[in-house]
Amino acid sequence: MIKAIFHSEISNAEKLHDLFQVSYRIEAALLGATDFPPLNRSIIDFQNSNTQFYGFWKDDVLAAAVEIDQLKNTLKICSLVVHPNYFRQGIARKLLLFVEDYDDSETLVVETGWANAPAMALYEKFGFQETREYIGPGGIKKKCFSKLK
Repeated sequence: MIKAIFHSEISNAEKLHDLFQVSYRIEAALLGATDFPPLNRSIIDFQNSNTQFYGFWKDDVLAAAVEIDQLKNTLKICSLVVHPNYFRQGIARKLLLFVEDYDDSETLVVETGWANAPAMALYEKFGFQETREYIGPGGIKKKCFSKLK
C-alpha cells in the first residue's frame, strides 16, 4: 500500500533514514563510490525537508519510498529507494505509476548514478529519455532523465 509519510515526525524520519541508508549503500557500491552524498543525509535533514515522501508498506514494513518535489509544470523525483529485501518485486514500478498519476504536471524528471543499470532500465521502460550527464557532489557521475506525461 502506498501512503504519505509525514516526515516531520521523528519516528517517520528515522524509518526513512534507515531505508535510505540501506538502499543507497547498494547504489554507492554499484557506482564504486566511497563518498556518496545521499548517505550523509541525517534524520534531521529528513524532518526538515521541503519535499514530499510516499512509502510503499508491505506487512507493516516500509519497503520503499519515493521523494518528490513539485516544480512549475514539473514533478521531480528526488529519490526512489527500495529496501534490498524487497528488490525485484515490482515495488519501484508501482511507485512510478503512483508518481505518474500524482498531479497534472506536464513533465517528470529524475536522475541516477551513471552505473545504476537497474534504475536506468526502469526509467527507460517507463518512457523516460536521457537528457544530460553531469558530475555531482562527491565526484559522482549522474544521468538525468525526463518524460512528458
